Amino acid sequence: MTRVTKVTPEMYARVFENHAEGALILEDLVRIFHRPAKLTGGIDAILNTYHREGSRAVVDYIVTQCNRANGVDTDERSDEQQ
Repeated sequence: MTRVTKVTPEMYARVFENHAEGALILEDLVRIFHRPAKLTGGIDAILNTYHREGSRAVVDYIVTQCNRANGVDTDERSDEQQ
């Protein structure tokens, strides 16, 4: 088995867009974790919003990588910070 040293945006696109099961998984992740901020409820709502934002960040990262593979210009460079 070949060892891959760097994960590329094209890999994300192959897994989450070009592979039928990967596309279904991405849809499921978006449905579960890509929820809007909670706007009412005081401090509990704020904490809930922070939790949702953390979950949503993972889905956003996957979508951003797929977009990059498809030539969409993104100015988010969160992967370079890792």
